Amino acid sequence: LSRFGEAWVGIGRAVSLRMTSDVRITFKRRHPYGTKSNRVTIVKTPGGRLVGHYQTKKRVGPVCGDCKCSLAGIKSMTSHAYKNTHKRERTVSRAYGGSRCAKCVRQRVVRAFLIEEQKIVKQMMMDKSKKKAT
Repeated sequence: LSRFGEAWVGIGRAVSLRMTSDVRITFKRRHPYGTKSNRVTIVKTPGGRLVGHYQTKKRVGPVCGDCKCSLAGIKSMTSHAYKNTHKRERTVSRAYGGSRCAKCVRQRVVRAFLIEEQKIVKQMMMDKSKKKAT
């Protein structure tokens, strides 16, 4: 408790409670330490009591395997929540959807096309040199 009447519980954010005299609350679960997974925010109920609401962690969504940017169109959820969602919510309907971003997929397609073109040109040059030699 600070001298301005603000309370910090766990590693939660400060809640201004200037009008109340007592801002002490207790953890409701069997985890007594103020860690990131045990954050509590103080909430005043309609009855005037102060209770602690446990805060869930912010989830980091899926990222592109090549450029590490976040993937558009896919929600940030826990791995357990992904298990319980539909496939259309976990992926994007495109080649490498849900694994690579559109920009990286485009680069891969162009690179593959150019490599194939290069192989064709090389083969044509080989045929030309064989014809010239005979």
